[in-house]
Amino acid sequence: MFWIATAIFVGAYAVIVSEKINKTKVALFGAALTLAAKVLTQHDAFHDADLGVDWNVIFLLISMMIMVNIMTKTGVFQYVAVRAAKIARGEPFAIMAIFAVVTAVASALLDNVTTVLLLAPVTLLVAKELEIDPVPFLITEALASNIGGTATLIGDPPNIMIASKAGLDFMDFIVHLAPAIVVIMFAWMFVWKLVFGQRLHVGPAQKARILAMDEGALIRDPALLKKSGLILGLTILGFTLHGFLGFEPATIALLGASTLLLVSGEDPQKVFEDVEWPTIFFFIGLFIIIGGTVKAGLIEVFSQKVIALTHPTKDSMLVLSMVMVWFSGIASAIVDNIPFVATMNPLLAELAEKVLGPETGLTGPALYTHPTMLPVWWSLALGACLGGNGTAIGASANVIVVGLSEKAGHKITFARFFKYGAPVTLGTITISMGYIYLRYYVLGW
Repeated sequence: MFWIATAIFVGAYAVIVSEKINKTKVALFGAALTLAAKVLTQHDAFHDADLGVDWNVIFLLISMMIMVNIMTKTGVFQYVAVRAAKIARGEPFAIMAIFAVVTAVASALLDNVTTVLLLAPVTLLVAKELEIDPVPFLITEALASNIGGTATLIGDPPNIMIASKAGLDFMDFIVHLAPAIVVIMFAWMFVWKLVFGQRLHVGPAQKARILAMDEGALIRDPALLKKSGLILGLTILGFTLHGFLGFEPATIALLGASTLLLVSGEDPQKVFEDVEWPTIFFFIGLFIIIGGTVKAGLIEVFSQKVIALTHPTKDSMLVLSMVMVWFSGIASAIVDNIPFVATMNPLLAELAEKVLGPETGLTGPALYTHPTMLPVWWSLALGACLGGNGTAIGASANVIVVGLSEKAGHKITFARFFKYGAPVTLGTITISMGYIYLRYYVLGW
């Protein structure tokens, strides 16, 4: 069983990284092989909380996709983008900076893939009016989406997965990660100003075209905008209180999505057609493959290797935390951060059981959120989400932006994305390492 599970895992991972075959097809086929080889039973795959599909992640993703799909019909995202361009008075770098901040905030409140899907077409329109290359703007938005999405539980799929596994809530991410992201955004925009501030210039005629655009005409359904804005606001409030209320994030999201679907008057079939089902089934397949490696003992072997290398103790996991930031960052730049986090989650849970379990007598989320263990989870989240900026395939948002740009006639090569993304990744990971060290191992917050 051990070698079968290992072969399926390694084979699926290799093919996903190669991008020769669609990753959803690979994940589902790997999951089917895991079941057919009886590495997992069907009950394990669909009902076991430790080995099977994490339905909290699945329904949280589906629910947020439904809400955003309905909100898209209002035109509010396009309105915000054009309004931002007018606030910047048509100045290219000011537009770039404002779009980056808008993307980061929207990615924190919605999710990064949806955000770039909505803003990229408007960015192309604005760049066309300015008669300027849209590629630096698009890559900046991809980077901003991954940085902003790091700040909250719902902003980036790796965070959703980490929260579900470790038993962390929405406010945990706000309190522990949002401060780091604010610092990173300021530092990044300062550097970006030095890089692009003197390189982006347009004439008065191009600026006039931006100022003449009518953003109000982009709001297609004001009534739906009011309904969806209210329900989204209440849903986000629910996320902040879900620990106090005793609800899982998926329950809050499902309540918000179903309420909006009920009051919007939208055809459910059309709304569901726009849900990113390939992504959802990719997650399902991946959970089953990883569950097979857990049951077969592969994750336990990995855990023992990590313990031997970093020597974590019940009092401190400093070395593990520092290694985790960089390892997660580099690995997530090479492969998609979603399968990486899916692999690391059970590994860290196993490590907690071995190092802290005997000393504390705790198990499950109570053990995983032990003060000694928490910095390791934050290191994983920061490394995985920010490391996704390193290459064009490091995060789903990057892949979306590259595809949309190429479709519009502006090809973004792997090398060009790397030229922008790699320095940003190195800088943000360095800041993250300093933040983890200072906050948890010097100040003890």
